[in-house]
Amino acid sequence: MSLTGLIVGTLLLFSIPAPGQDAEIPKKLTLADALSIAEAANPNFRAARNVVEIAEADALEAASRPNPAIAVEGEEYSIFGPSLPSFFNGQALIVRMEQEIETAGRRGHRMKAADAGIGVARSEVADELRQLQLEVSKAYFQLVLAQANRTTAGAALKDIERVIGLTEARFNAGEVAGTELRRLQVERLHFFDQVLTTELAVSDARIVLLNLLGATDLNQEFEAIDPLEPPPLRGPDGGLIATDEGVTAELNSLRRDAASIRPDLQAARLTRERAEAEMDLQVALRAPNVTFAWGYRRDFGEHAMDFEVSFPIPLFGSLNPAGVQRAFAERRRAQALERATKVAVDSELQKAANAVDSSAKRVRYIDQEYLRSSRELHDLIQASYHLGETALIDFLDVQREFIVTQQVRNQALYDLRISLIEMAAAVGIRPAGKP
Repeated sequence: MSLTGLIVGTLLLFSIPAPGQDAEIPKKLTLADALSIAEAANPNFRAARNVVEIAEADALEAASRPNPAIAVEGEEYSIFGPSLPSFFNGQALIVRMEQEIETAGRRGHRMKAADAGIGVARSEVADELRQLQLEVSKAYFQLVLAQANRTTAGAALKDIERVIGLTEARFNAGEVAGTELRRLQVERLHFFDQVLTTELAVSDARIVLLNLLGATDLNQEFEAIDPLEPPPLRGPDGGLIATDEGVTAELNSLRRDAASIRPDLQAARLTRERAEAEMDLQVALRAPNVTFAWGYRRDFGEHAMDFEVSFPIPLFGSLNPAGVQRAFAERRRAQALERATKVAVDSELQKAANAVDSSAKRVRYIDQEYLRSSRELHDLIQASYHLGETALIDFLDVQREFIVTQQVRNQALYDLRISLIEMAAAVGIRPAGKP
C-alpha cells in the first residue's frame, strides 16, 4: 500500500464514529453534513450493513464441497487364545476413504442462490440508506421550519415591545388612555407565548434529528442552516426533474430512472432470481448423491483392495418433495412481490409528482397574492397606529394576521421542500442539499 493510501485510509477510519461514540455535530449543520453523519453513525443502519457480511458468509458455505472421510477397521483379532497373534497379521485390517459426490449440479445452484442472496442484502442495505436519508431530510427541514417560525415569533414580540414603549410615551404625554397601554401589555403575553411554543418545537425537532444521527447526548445545541426555499431537483444525468414551479420531467422518464436506480426494485428482482436458483437446487436434490469408498485391506497377511459405491433408493416415495414444493411457492411469492414493488414505486412517483405540483402552486399563490397584501396592510396599519389614526384593536388584529401569514408561507415552503425530497426518494437519488 502506498503512503498516500495509508494516510487516506487512516483518516477515514478515524472519521467514522466508533460504536457507542457520539458523532460530532457541527454548530452550523447543513443537510449534507446530517446525511453523512447519519450514514456513519445511525445504529439501525450500522446493523443493516452487517446483513451483507452474513450473506457473504452464507456464500462461502455454499461454495464448500463435502469433505472426505477416512475409516480404519479391524476385525477378528483374537484376544483369548494362549498367545496373542501379530497385530497386523492376526486380523482383517481395513483402511478406507469415503467421498460423497454431489450430483445434478447442486453446488452450482447453491452458489448461484447464495450470490443472489449477497445482491439482495446489498440492495436492501442501499434501500435502508435511501429511507434513512428520507427520514433525516424530513427531520432536518422540520427543524428548519421550527427555527423559521421561532424567528417570526421573536420578531413579532420585538414589534409589540417597541409599540408598548411608544404607547407608554404617549400615555405619559396624555395622548392615550391607560386602558390602551394595559391592553397592549396583556397582549404581549400572547406573543411571548408564541415564542415559547416555537422554542419548544425547535427543541423537539432537534431531538428527533439527533436520534437519527445516532447521538446519545440529546442536549447538543446546533442550528440547521439550509434554507426552506428548495433548489431545483435534478436527475442522475443532471437533467431537470422539478423546480419551485412544479414537476418538469416526464413521468415515464422518471419510471425508467427509478427502474435502474431504486435499490428496493433491485432487491425484488434479485430475490426472484434467488428463489429461481433455490428452486433449481431443490429440484437437483431429487437426484441422490453418490458415495464412493475405496481402501486397503490386510486380511491375515494377505493384501487386497476395497471398492464400494452407494446411493439411496427412493423406495417409499420421491426424494425431497417438501423442498421442491416450498421452492416453487417461494418463486411464485417472489414474482408476485416483484410486481407489487413495481406498482408501489409507480404509485409513489405519481403521488410525489402530484405533491410537488400542488405545493408549488400553493407557494406561488401565497407569495403573489397573500404575503404581499398582508405585509403592505401590516406596514400601513402599524404606521397609522403610531400616528394615532388607527384603533388598537385593528392594529392587534393585523399584527396577528401578519404572523399567521408568515407561518403559513413557512409551512408552504416546508411542504414544497418535503415533496421534492420525497420525489428524489421515489426516483432513488440523493436528497438535494443547499442550492
